[in-house]
Amino acid sequence: MSRPPAGRYLDAPGFERVNIGKLIGDAFQRLPVIGRAVQRLRTTLRERRLEARQARDGGPRQRYARWVRDFDVPAVADDVLMRTRVNAIRSRPLISLIMVPDTPDVALLERAIRSIRSQVYPAWELCILPPSPSVVLQESLDRHANADARVRIVSQGLAASVAAIRNVALDHATGDFVAIVGASDVMPPQSLLEIAEAIDRERHAVLVYADEDRIDVAGCRSEPWFKCDHNRELLLTHDVISRPAVYPRGLVRTLGGWRDGFAGAEDYDLALRVAAGADPGSVVHVPHVLYHRGTQPDAAIASGRRAVAECVRRLGIAAEVEPAPEAPDCHRVRRQLPSAPPLVSIVICTRDHERLLQVAVDSILARTTYPRYEIIVVDNGSVEPRAVAYLAKLANRPGVRVLRDDSPFNYSRLNNRAMAVARGEVLCLLNDDIEVLTPHWLEEMVALAVEPDVGAVGARLWYPDGTLQHGGVIVGICAGAAHAHPRLGRGDPGYFRRAVLPQELSAVTAACLVVRAAVFAEVAGLDEVLEVAFNDVDLCLRIRQAGYRNVWTPYAELVHHESASRGHDDTPAKRARSEREIGLLRRRWGQTLLRDPFYNPNLSHVAADFSIDCPRHCRRAA
Repeated sequence: MSRPPAGRYLDAPGFERVNIGKLIGDAFQRLPVIGRAVQRLRTTLRERRLEARQARDGGPRQRYARWVRDFDVPAVADDVLMRTRVNAIRSRPLISLIMVPDTPDVALLERAIRSIRSQVYPAWELCILPPSPSVVLQESLDRHANADARVRIVSQGLAASVAAIRNVALDHATGDFVAIVGASDVMPPQSLLEIAEAIDRERHAVLVYADEDRIDVAGCRSEPWFKCDHNRELLLTHDVISRPAVYPRGLVRTLGGWRDGFAGAEDYDLALRVAAGADPGSVVHVPHVLYHRGTQPDAAIASGRRAVAECVRRLGIAAEVEPAPEAPDCHRVRRQLPSAPPLVSIVICTRDHERLLQVAVDSILARTTYPRYEIIVVDNGSVEPRAVAYLAKLANRPGVRVLRDDSPFNYSRLNNRAMAVARGEVLCLLNDDIEVLTPHWLEEMVALAVEPDVGAVGARLWYPDGTLQHGGVIVGICAGAAHAHPRLGRGDPGYFRRAVLPQELSAVTAACLVVRAAVFAEVAGLDEVLEVAFNDVDLCLRIRQAGYRNVWTPYAELVHHESASRGHDDTPAKRARSEREIGLLRRRWGQTLLRDPFYNPNLSHVAADFSIDCPRHCRRAA
């Protein structure tokens, strides 16, 4: 009879003998699994708490009504404060508002005009161009014009199109700035004051715009659109400027005003001509709800697409403009690669993860259609026989190099050393727990990365369960950074379709990041003080600081088995290192983290889920 292995045993009637030492050893081996289970439990509990809070708070309309009550009710009754703010505006710009009554509802028109006459900022004029008005409409307009000299009724003559009518008004306007106002829309009393203050702060502004929402005939507000700052890539997909949009009148005249041939998209065409090629600092976003739309404009998709195609040609981008796959009323700019596509060096760091690495490399080799790339695998001291054998086999494959580096794990240093020997004009940082989905992923990312003003390019990454892992990075979440639209399901377009459209962002994850080698060298690569976390955020912020745009694209899709390689920060040493790295990020980028230009200060800063929150970084509307 064989002897049982050494160790203490626990006997109980009806049970097999249990080796306590082996039990404890097995438990320690399972600690990473337990850690991941605890992490999943925490995530689930957080999601349940969010669902409970949403259920308690009611639907979107009720939550927004509370937000309006708590944070958006203007204190216009404070005459002293209003006079102080108005008197502090040094330039005192005159703002010409153009209105073409397009609604037969005189009550809505009356509401719109009264909202303008109620503005606390006095330097405005309203140019109304009625199209063959009825007797009731004419009486209403005459009453307002007689009561306030700033309301002017302008004859449109023989003007036939919307663009021509607006240009007649432009010829009669006398303001320094000009804007379009809908005849069923409402401007809250502080709108022009906020806009005039922005113009006064930014003397070189070529466009000032703000947030907006919807208003019904009963005056109930809903569907708030909290916009980001100027985002050229997003503007090429649809009209993210919308209203209010205030332009220097002289600039609009120089550009020829509103143009025929873009019926229904005249505003979008003007925004593209002004903003798309402008210096970002001259396009000013005011993060307050300063406009209430009474009716939703009809989507003029074909006209908008023509405007985008013309804008793309004007910018010198070789591309086709087509419907966005997951938002057909938006546009996709499908860029073309250079005639001689640059060599791309794909750098993958790994250690003893043969199965994951094989999935990553096999998916690249089997699915990638990009014609010129090399794979550099950085082996950070693998010792497991299967991993060592696979790496040896991999080193013999054409187009693949394996670099051995036995130094302690430091993600930044390993990648920097690999980049130093990479042959490509374009670099791709890729995790070993990534799996390629879309064959054209590299074409999409490289076509963006080779544009002279583009820095880092990020991809859309999915968890294995089909929920979104990476939709770009928003900085300032919990005073650090977080991925946008976390755990969003496939088919969900996200906040105002931002989960399915290309856009500029402050940062993208290095799990799949493409950048020109020259740009990477210009900013001195990854900071090796940030050994594991936030090195990609820091890299992207330095790239933006150097004057480049970071872009996220949903058209390069990969699966990310996140933390399958590195694991979670579930030990005291890892937690200490994580806290040290986030502390460094905060000290280095403190002010930058307070206000992500590609988010909105009225949205949550606990999670990058675009939910409405207390506007912590935006002064309360006065």
